[in-house]
Amino acid sequence: MSTIHLHQTTTLTPAQYVAGLTDFGPGRSKVFGNSADEYLKVHSKGTHDADVTEGSGGIWERLRYDWSNPRRVVLTTTDSNTWGGASGYVYTFPRQPNGTTEIDVVIVREGKTLKGKVLGLVLGTIGRSVLKKAFENSVKAIETRNIAVRAAGA
Repeated sequence: MSTIHLHQTTTLTPAQYVAGLTDFGPGRSKVFGNSADEYLKVHSKGTHDADVTEGSGGIWERLRYDWSNPRRVVLTTTDSNTWGGASGYVYTFPRQPNGTTEIDVVIVREGKTLKGKVLGLVLGTIGRSVLKKAFENSVKAIETRNIAVRAAGA
């Protein structure tokens, strides 16, 4: 099992980041590269939760999203062709006095197949940089989207 901690500072509010994280519409792969549109299936979506299957490159997982706490979003893996056990994500959003938001994410990867176990080891070591880059890109994409929305409203 691998546990990866990632961190990014952003000008987004927690609500803005959560809105991007929980936008399951077309084009999600432009924000989250590991969520290819052809894998995306929203089974249900409520006001503060969703049941979604997503993935890419032959790896998929069904996740239960819970954003009922405005300072924390939990994604729990409920099914996958690769991940099992304690797999999932926990995002937290400490606001800073200067108006920025710290986004902290803890990713747990517990392989349930041989492929998953090998990938879990890789992600916990040399693959961490791939996850870090994808996370940074998602934050930048949501920032860019929010700038465009503000400009359109001006």
